[in-house]
Amino acid sequence: MGRPPGPPDRPRAPSAGRTRRGAPARRAWTGGAGGRTRPSPPRSREGHHERARPTPARRGPNAPDSREDSPWLVTGVTGSVGMMRLLLPAGPDPKQRNRFGGISLIPAAERGHTAYVRAVLDATDIDVDHVNRLGWTALLEAVILGDGGPRHEEVVAALLAAGADPLLPDHEGVTPYEHAVRRGFDGMARILKAAADAAADAAEAGTGR
Repeated sequence: MGRPPGPPDRPRAPSAGRTRRGAPARRAWTGGAGGRTRPSPPRSREGHHERARPTPARRGPNAPDSREDSPWLVTGVTGSVGMMRLLLPAGPDPKQRNRFGGISLIPAAERGHTAYVRAVLDATDIDVDHVNRLGWTALLEAVILGDGGPRHEEVVAALLAAGADPLLPDHEGVTPYEHAVRRGFDGMARILKAAADAAADAAEAGTGR
């Protein structure tokens, strides 16, 4: 007679560090105080651990990047009034210059960011007649690089209302009014002509002539 049948085979338990399908098991990330286990750090879609990125508030409003732009200067480029107001309590420098020697007001005027131009002129002591390396003020950039449409006309009016000098020319001696005439911006030219005439009259009255 043969031996009596033995007990049925038991399924093997998975070996340490392996899943039931044979794939390596994910181990929990340890290293906390007292040897307590912590959850693994979040991963990005590429599978790399994500790291905290510096925010504008952490870097500071005047911290420049590789292009010499700072969070504050970028607000003028984007025209973001909300970000501009968010950075104000951190003490941004309205005199900070970009790689072209301009301040935040100048690219805002160039791009027709009317709301930003008004807001930054109202909230800071930014120099409305600052001249960049090209020899242009915010008023000149609004004319030379603008499209002559309603937005840029509003920017010109806002700059003039804040005290921009309509008689201040570029490095070649061309005034904002003359640039507007050359470009065929009739509406803008009328605004600038009125401001230039008023400035000339005031200057003449100040000399007692």
